[in-house]
Amino acid sequence: MRSPSDETGPTQCGTGTANLRRAGLFCGLLAPLLWAAAIFLAGELRPGFDHVTQYISELGERGSSTGTIMRVGGFIASGILIVGYAAAFYATAARISDRPRLALLVAALIAVDGIGRIGAGIFSCEPGCAAPEVLSQRLHGLSATSAFLALAAAALLGALLFRGDARLQPLSAYSFASGCAGLIFLALMSASEATHDHTGLYERLASGALSLWIFVTAWRLRTLCGDKTADEPTR
Repeated sequence: MRSPSDETGPTQCGTGTANLRRAGLFCGLLAPLLWAAAIFLAGELRPGFDHVTQYISELGERGSSTGTIMRVGGFIASGILIVGYAAAFYATAARISDRPRLALLVAALIAVDGIGRIGAGIFSCEPGCAAPEVLSQRLHGLSATSAFLALAAAALLGALLFRGDARLQPLSAYSFASGCAGLIFLALMSASEATHDHTGLYERLASGALSLWIFVTAWRLRTLCGDKTADEPTR
């Protein structure tokens, strides 16, 4: 019997739930685009907003004119899509890889990222995100930090997961680089918080690197499962 990694054509992605699985993978493509669009649109609607020095969360701060766009269209909507992608990621990666437990762990971390984004959208920060004593801001910060770290961990563990299948091996090095980049930029963001010198830029680079990882992995998994023959039982 051949292992999944011995297959050279489109992978078997199961039957019966193929449409749901493809829809979930599509969520992984849509979420990063929606996230970037919300940041860009909200930033354009806030005269004088500085993406280099200000946090993304400030676009959704309490009392902001762009609060609804950023909190609902950015944090909550993209978070829901990412949770959907997490389920499809596991359903697909567990069939492709010979390490289903690791696939489940990576998927769970992706889901934590989605849930963290939803939480960051529900709990807004104070103006300037400068009132850590306020409960809603503490919950916002906890949600956002959990989301960032979980997604970075997912990318790093994804490097191990993808290494075991010939068709996914190119994603292994990319996943490792994405996870490292996310953590490095997060560290730089944290180090610059006292002066806010390039704090926003570092946050966007971290978010961009990790969001792009979601898009790229969703694209590759969807490509493997996109052919109708992928849902036919192996002979």
